[in-house]
Amino acid sequence: MTNTQTQEKATVWLKPEQVEKMRSATVEASATYLATRNDALIATLYDSGLRVSEAIALDVDDHLDLDDGVIALPADLQKDYPTDRSPSYTEIELADETVRTLRMYLAGRWKDTTALWPSRQADRMSTESVRNVVRDAAVAADVRPMTVAGRGDPEDVTPHTLRHSVAYRMLNVEDGNTFYDVRNRLRHASLQTTERVYDHIDRV
Repeated sequence: MTNTQTQEKATVWLKPEQVEKMRSATVEASATYLATRNDALIATLYDSGLRVSEAIALDVDDHLDLDDGVIALPADLQKDYPTDRSPSYTEIELADETVRTLRMYLAGRWKDTTALWPSRQADRMSTESVRNVVRDAAVAADVRPMTVAGRGDPEDVTPHTLRHSVAYRMLNVEDGNTFYDVRNRLRHASLQTTERVYDHIDRV
């Protein structure tokens, strides 16, 4: 994802109930050992707003603190935030439900690797494998995402759709959030970027 693409207006996003349908479909459609990983992956992406490149780079011991309920994301894994004036890493707070989902996943993980998200073929999932998990969950759940033109197709759903969906949830479902809060959650380089990308889904 290029910086220009990141700053384009969001064109596809999901409502919270659609994400829940994807998670349920993942659990029903996958082998148990993959279902727990895929469910935890979708839950984490939708809660944290992580980019795919950031998510697949996470290591269990170095970046995940479930006792404090945070992901500690080093600056060198982030695209354009923090700035030179910011700390060397960003703490991303996780919802209690996401922490529980991650604990269940890690307790029964079939492969003991440094990476948080292993694949069947490798110790760490690739960008493409994460995209496949998210798309397959959307197709299995038959969710039609929200788009600027109305409704899209399940195949339109990508990991970045979940990132856009964080902004939708914060602005339309949760109380009291502003573009500033969305900017901090998604770690945009500037508030102007957040407004440009999401002004059309504010309170829709």
